[in-house]
This record gives sequence, structure tokens and C-alpha cells, in this order.
Amino acid sequence: MMPMAGRIAAALAGVLLVLWAWVSVTGTLIVSRSVVGRLTRWVDLTVNVTFRLATRRLKDYRKRDRVLAAQAAAILLAQLATWLVIAFLGYTLLFWPFAAHGLGSAFADAGSSMFTLGFSEPAGTAPAVIVFAGAATGLVIVALQIGYLPTLYSAFNRRETEVALLNARAGVPSWGPELLARTHYALGSGMSTLDTMPDLYARWERWASDVAESHTTYLPLVRFRSPRPLSSWVTALLAVLDSAALFLVLSPKAVPEIPARLCLRGGFDCFNRVAQAMGFELPGEPHPETGISLTYEEFLEAVTRMREVDFPIERDPAEAWLDFVGWRVNYERAAYAIAAAVDAPPAPWSGPRQRATAVIPPTRPGLGRMPK
Repeated sequence: MMPMAGRIAAALAGVLLVLWAWVSVTGTLIVSRSVVGRLTRWVDLTVNVTFRLATRRLKDYRKRDRVLAAQAAAILLAQLATWLVIAFLGYTLLFWPFAAHGLGSAFADAGSSMFTLGFSEPAGTAPAVIVFAGAATGLVIVALQIGYLPTLYSAFNRRETEVALLNARAGVPSWGPELLARTHYALGSGMSTLDTMPDLYARWERWASDVAESHTTYLPLVRFRSPRPLSSWVTALLAVLDSAALFLVLSPKAVPEIPARLCLRGGFDCFNRVAQAMGFELPGEPHPETGISLTYEEFLEAVTRMREVDFPIERDPAEAWLDFVGWRVNYERAAYAIAAAVDAPPAPWSGPRQRATAVIPPTRPGLGRMPK
């Protein structure tokens, strides 16, 4: 038999457990900014490691993507279960000093109160207060998580609308040079549609701001995967930023300079904020002298692709390369870290993955049948 002093000490520990659960719930679901406590970080890490182990033998990316599609849902369910279990343990310890038949009786009282079953209730004023608090805790945690889901899916739908629209312009998976080449080629119509790029950059500037706010406040959104296996918000934003940087350094007279620069600013701010919310350490102001992982040979391959459709290149690639490095150094490290963490599609220029995966070039439609 545990002495009463020991039960009271356990009850104080129970209060701390209940408070810990409430602090985590409040920071995750209510506070309108990124508040990632140790509890939710441990849950995320556990789920992520589990899915990493489950997919480590899957070499085919599409098969991995099918498994990883459940990762975000698993994180949400694990968070809910963790909050309920910790609160349940806390209330079990709180009921212990009043339990008639020891810890087993306290366990039954906690379950009856938290899940509002009503089959077990200790007598007395103090236990009645704990019963009411336990019932409110269980109901509020579940209700908050249910109310949290529409917000998540609303942000997900806003994000994926622009990603889906970009797929037709930049290929799947998306690639910045492909976006510029296809926009200029305009489906072989003979009329360049580069005049639509200012509107596209303005939309993606706003999109990046929306994603930065929603994905840092509700971090599980980062791991919500696109409906198509080779589509991803990470590679889509990276393609838009690369297209803006290429346009600026290769065609300074034709580029919509202000929209492109604003899009780049919003884009690398989005990548950096999301990466920091995920726990990655990034330099405050990266200097161009630190360099980038992308090589000059890969840059020349992009120039070759653009020249295939007679893109209006105005500068020598060797001269433009240094300016391109100056732009890309602002977002490459954060983008590569996020892409590796979520196992984004291995698009060109999207960095290495945790598993060796061959780069998948963007799919290009066939020529089709010419009209008579």
C-alpha cells in the first residue's frame, strides 16, 4: 500500500502532466503562430522515423509516395493519442489519493471521467471537481482536433490549386527552365506567352506568403502530399524561383523585373521560415561566396533547353552564372532540406534525398496529330 504522502506527491505529478498536455494542445491548435513544443516534436520525430523505416526498402518512388501519403494523417492521430494518454495518466494520479481500491480504482475513475462514460465516480467534493475537469479535458481536446481539420484541408486546397495549375506549364515534376521554355514555346503556337509571367510571379508571391503562414502555424501541412505522385509544393515553388532567377540573369531586358524580384523574396522567405519551423538551422544572410550545390554544367543544360525553343537569351551564360548563384544561394539550402525531409519527387535541381533516387525529368507531351 502506498502511503498517503506518496499518493499526494503522485497527484502533484498528475497536475503537471495535465498542464503539460494542455500547454501542448494550446500551442499546437490555438496559438496563431509557430509554437512547437518538445511533446509535438517527439511525436513528429517518432512518426517520421517509423515511416522512414517502413519505406527504406522501397526503391521505386511511386511506391514510397503511396506509403508516405498516410504520414500526415498518422502525425495528427499520434498527436491526439499522445495528448489523451498524458492527460489520462495525469488524472489517474490525481484520483489516486481518493481511490477506494488503490491505483486500479483511480485508473477506472480517470477513464470514466475523461471519456464521459460515468460508470465510476468516487464520492466527495474534491473528486467531483476532478471528474468535471477530466470530462472537460477529454471533450475539449477531441473537439479542438476535429475543428482543426477543416483549417488544415482549406490551406491544403489553396496550396494545391496553384501547384496543379503550374504542372501544365512547368512539367511534372516541375523544373524552372522547363517553365520558361514551355511558356515561351506556348504549345507550339508560334506566339510567345512570356507576357503572362508577371501575373504568374504575382500569384506565387501571394501563394508563398500564404504557405509560409499556414505551414509554420500548422506544421503537419508540410507533409500533406499532392494527389499526383510526382507533384509537390516544394518542387513547384523551387521551379518558380529558379525560373525567376534564370529570367533575371539571362534576359534582363525582357524580364518583368519587379514581379520576379518580389516573387523571389517571398519564395525564399517561405522556404526559410518553413525550414526553421521544422528544426533546420540556416544562416541568417547567406553570402554568394559560400556557393551553391547546383553545378555550372547543370546550369548550361538549362540554357540548352531554353535555346531549343529560341528563348530570348541576352547574356552570355558564363557571365550570368555568378548572378544566378547570388539569387539561388538565398533559398537552395532551405529548399533542399525540406525536399529531403518530406521525400519530395526527385525533380531536377531539387537536391539529394535520404535514399539514392534517380532524378526524374519533367514529362513532356507528345507532338500529337497535326490538324489537316
